[in-house]
Amino acid sequence: MKHTNLDSKLETLANTALVSSLTGIQRGIEREALRIQPSGKIAKTPHPAGVGHPLTHNSITTDFSESLLEFITPVSTSAEQTLSQLRDLQKYTLTNMGDEMLWPMSMPCFIEDQDDIVLAQFGKSNIGKMKTLYREGLKNRYGSMMQAIAGVHFNMSFPSDFWDALQSSEQDTGSVQDFISNKYLGLIRNFKRELWLISYLFGASPALCRSFLQGKQSNLPFQESGKGTLYLDKGTALRLGDLGYTNSAQSSLKVMYNSLSEYVKGLQTAIRCRSDLYENIDDYRADVPKQLNKNILQIENEFYSPIRPKRNANSQETPTQALARGGIEYIEIRALDVNPFSDTGISLEQIRFLDVFLTYCLLKDSPEMDWDEQQVSDRNLQSVICTGRDTETHLQQGDTQVSIAAWAESIFRDLTKVAKLFDDAHGDQTYSDTIASLATWVDNPDETFSGQLVSVLKEQSTDSAEQALKLASQYKQSHLQSDYQFYSESELDAKTAQSFTDEKTVCDADELTLTAFLQDYFEKA
Repeated sequence: MKHTNLDSKLETLANTALVSSLTGIQRGIEREALRIQPSGKIAKTPHPAGVGHPLTHNSITTDFSESLLEFITPVSTSAEQTLSQLRDLQKYTLTNMGDEMLWPMSMPCFIEDQDDIVLAQFGKSNIGKMKTLYREGLKNRYGSMMQAIAGVHFNMSFPSDFWDALQSSEQDTGSVQDFISNKYLGLIRNFKRELWLISYLFGASPALCRSFLQGKQSNLPFQESGKGTLYLDKGTALRLGDLGYTNSAQSSLKVMYNSLSEYVKGLQTAIRCRSDLYENIDDYRADVPKQLNKNILQIENEFYSPIRPKRNANSQETPTQALARGGIEYIEIRALDVNPFSDTGISLEQIRFLDVFLTYCLLKDSPEMDWDEQQVSDRNLQSVICTGRDTETHLQQGDTQVSIAAWAESIFRDLTKVAKLFDDAHGDQTYSDTIASLATWVDNPDETFSGQLVSVLKEQSTDSAEQALKLASQYKQSHLQSDYQFYSESELDAKTAQSFTDEKTVCDADELTLTAFLQDYFEKA
């Protein structure tokens, strides 16, 4: 058998302090979920006051709309603890939602008109108004339907002793932070190359409600089920496709990941460059503004990417300014659909897989990635999104075409080796068992999330909304009947009360008009 560079690296690392350091991997999860009425329609009620102020509550907030909740866990080294925190936050919120429920899918429920999607409101402070105006801009640029899609973001960082061991093993004598940033960029490049595997395994949006198209035609080979469900028979994740949370208007942006300075420059150019597409939409200087500004990106968060390098920013610091100041601190995975088979939207099995997959992406050789190769990786992803569970589907790997199964089996062979490091670190077989279990999905596409969902549609000739409503009701009952696992109710009540106090402090500190505040913000960006 060919002895790869990864094999050599794993042999070296198995004899160092790196293995034990893997227990110190830090994670955080952001789970989005639409609030829905018992009928399955989108909720039009304001953000539940009983869960705090969305501007200043650090665990329960909103995303694009008042009805799109976002649950944010603190950083933890325990995957089990993270899921307990997520479960508690959802339980607490459900107790303050009356008869409303949480939609357990990524693609939205029945929405009669995009005007039913009420923009998230963050209060009267300048920063709160800026957040809402940013969303007004998203609505006027791309429409609200796309913004009603929910996902799960997985944040991860490796501990300092991991980096010390890895840098020592590679005999790198440069600065630790430069080493870390370069390694994270290598991870990102490899992740983009093999992102299609995440879509194959965990894509859970092969279907959508016809209302999502708002009467528009699609070239996708949809089949129909029930009263209004459209689905791709072999599809995986419409959320990541052209109908989903993407932005074709950004196709001219050539954001690259070969160096931190290159990445930062690409994004900073986009937030300073005017766009002809948005020239006729009034910006913050108008009496009735409809967007923050007329640039390609209003702010950096508008850049849609399945993975981002991140650093916690200081006050009034933009994301790229934080990266330029201190280097990459962690990565944010944005490619996960909501897992409809988990009451938290993501399972422990998925977290363990991501631990292994991201470590594999980090340790594996990662040559520089030019724009053409980025385009190839995007085309591979689109192929899997549309026909990933078709055994005849082939992807481009270098100069050759390979079957999904052949490429996936090759990846899983390497993942099995990396999983052994995690087993050694934790003193059990759980990581290897997870990889072995998911490897069986390569030859059995019906076991994937999308496969299971489509099977129900075809067997029962039902609507995907019926599946979702049953799960939403089941999960609500389960949450309400269970005990808190990490937080206490009184602790969450205190966080709620504190958020209103903090929001008042933010309002009281404002000294400028909104126009002057935004002028100052953009001058410093």
